[in-house]
Amino acid sequence: MVVKARAWAARAAGSPGKVHLSADGRCRPLSLIITAGQRADCTQFEPVLEKIRVTRTGPGRPRKTPASVAADKVYSNRPCRAYLCRRGIRHTTREKTDSRAARGYVYLGMVTAAALVIWLHT
Repeated sequence: MVVKARAWAARAAGSPGKVHLSADGRCRPLSLIITAGQRADCTQFEPVLEKIRVTRTGPGRPRKTPASVAADKVYSNRPCRAYLCRRGIRHTTREKTDSRAARGYVYLGMVTAAALVIWLHT
């Protein structure tokens, strides 16, 4: 899970910073990057995921690829989704309305539900 938060410690330097954090399902931090407050969140998506290292029990290399990622709308842009697909990571990311319209995405949920109701009645 990728979460963003404000780093108030950087406020003394003149501008607030951001903490870009990845955490597991139990909210235990896996990787952390601190950037300037003006930095865009989506630019830090790949570096945060690249820093993940989970040690294995016993011998072997640490795990670097999460099984799945749940992220904020900020990370729903094309480069972030392409990165996840390239690495074979399943993801749950809410999409912005304008990016959905730009791809020509059509939600067919009502058609599917109506077809299911018709199928159950026959």
